[in-house]
Amino acid sequence: MAGRRIVEWFAGSYHSAMTLNGQIALVAGATRGAGRGIARALGEAGATVYCTGRSSRIGPVDSKRPETIEETAELVCSAGGLGIAARVDHTDERAVAQLIDRIRTDHGKLDILVNDIWGGDPLTEWGKPFWEIDVQQGFRMIENAIHTHIITSRHGVPLMLEGDGGLIVELTDGAFYGYRGQLFYDFCKMSVIRLAYAMSVELASHPVTAVAITPGFLRSEAVLDHFEVTEKNWRDAIAKDPHFAHSETPLLVGRAIAALASDPNAHRYAGQVLSSWELSRQYNIRDVDGRQPHWDEHLDAAIDRILENDSASPDDLSLLSIRMNQLDFDNSRKAQRSKIDEFLKKHNDSR
Repeated sequence: MAGRRIVEWFAGSYHSAMTLNGQIALVAGATRGAGRGIARALGEAGATVYCTGRSSRIGPVDSKRPETIEETAELVCSAGGLGIAARVDHTDERAVAQLIDRIRTDHGKLDILVNDIWGGDPLTEWGKPFWEIDVQQGFRMIENAIHTHIITSRHGVPLMLEGDGGLIVELTDGAFYGYRGQLFYDFCKMSVIRLAYAMSVELASHPVTAVAITPGFLRSEAVLDHFEVTEKNWRDAIAKDPHFAHSETPLLVGRAIAALASDPNAHRYAGQVLSSWELSRQYNIRDVDGRQPHWDEHLDAAIDRILENDSASPDDLSLLSIRMNQLDFDNSRKAQRSKIDEFLKKHNDSR
């Protein structure tokens, strides 16, 4: 694994004692959200980061969002790295191949590949069973969120193998194998976990590590807008949603990935689905405000509090139902799942 171990926390500022200087990274889907945070964090550690996406100052695609890849590249530079904006439609295989050829010509290697293209939020029909959803809309989600990842890895990995190897990261939502609430959403988020595993099997004899990583409750630009707050006053939204107190900025998952890319023993995680909260403790890294939010511990504590009560609100019952589905296939959580199931049967029967 290229790079070395990093990450210390001093006086409220992020400090890399040993960095990603000289490393070349590609963050596919770096316009906003987790992708932007990841690109910034890799720049923080000294990497050269290709920031790709379709929303650009020379031709924005998403009229509902103002962020551009050029802004992300500038943030990478401000953080201490070198950010390079490249407008690429990753559904276009020829365009992706041209991007990789450009990186090969300019740098001769690729050390870190992050597949974060998503674009599925406006396409997800929450609350509808699969027999009522728009199939063509779901297929567009699959093309955006899965096809792009496969195309980018297909062309990026050969360049990684020409060098010293490196790290492939598939961004997902949730470090579990249960249901995620909507058929196409679940299919896409589980598929990229499977991609990381399948790639790790085929890369077993090569110096490239493939993993899937999830952030927690992410304070993306869109989420902040939804709560009508900014990063400066985000705590004002806790009154609307108490779970928001345990949210994290996109930079935390980025710092987790930078730390993993710097770890010479990262291959021990090959094929696994990891989380920002696990990695932040593993590598002793923190969010911009010095916190180490742990989404899974918070959720378990919230579930336990509900189960201890004799009554439950509709929101409580909804959270329990979501959590019970998430725990499918998790043998270590059978007891918790059984408790939730019994509680739901009791309280739903009494309604």
